Amino acid sequence: MNAEGEKLKEKNRVNIHKMIDRISTISLFNGLPDDQLESLSMITMENIYKKGESIFTENEQATGLYAVASGRVKIYKLSPDGREQILHIFGPGEVFGEVPVFAGKRFPASADAMDESRVLFFQREALISLIQKNPLIAMNMLAVLSMRLRRFTSLIDDLSLKEVPGRLAKHLLYMKKEHGNSELDLGITKGQLASLLGTIPETLSRILTKMVDQGIIETDGRRIRIIETEGIEELAEGVRKL
Repeated sequence: MNAEGEKLKEKNRVNIHKMIDRISTISLFNGLPDDQLESLSMITMENIYKKGESIFTENEQATGLYAVASGRVKIYKLSPDGREQILHIFGPGEVFGEVPVFAGKRFPASADAMDESRVLFFQREALISLIQKNPLIAMNMLAVLSMRLRRFTSLIDDLSLKEVPGRLAKHLLYMKKEHGNSELDLGITKGQLASLLGTIPETLSRILTKMVDQGIIETDGRRIRIIETEGIEELAEGVRKL
């Protein structure tokens, strides 16, 4: 093999290892042995989406599964009057678009990149073939889908049963648990947070102002500091009103 051939072979080997490293960080494939990760790398396509670029749209035929390698992706629906309801925001390591893929149906919502995002795509038939050969992938998928179902159930309960202050308080408690402290960076605009909570920016702003006035939180742009955890918990449980 000539020098150019050796360089190409080495480049391909490096690219495969990079892809394996990225796949190994995806929740769906945690714990898979190297040979199975390598098999997955052979059926994976990688795409870079610019901020605001569409990944798929509601009612589009689902032809494969997606996973976020870097950046963030929002899943949302639009009302007849054009109002956006954010259902989920996914970050690195998380999968999306999985349910309609395995049901052979269409996407029930749309997906856009919130930042410049590196997204992995796994074609449906090739992925199903691998799952049939590797039960561990199926077990990981059951765990991911179970967690997703709990999150959807919680979202439905929040939107239908909780008032907006309770939804916001629950979201802040979730972020506190994820961050491990009371210093929170929303990472999204207040308009996007309002959409995620099923409200409008004006209502969210009024609630944040009331929480600041009552000494429950402090705000600085997109940063929120929880001052009174007990107060946040009471709001989340509906036993305290603003």
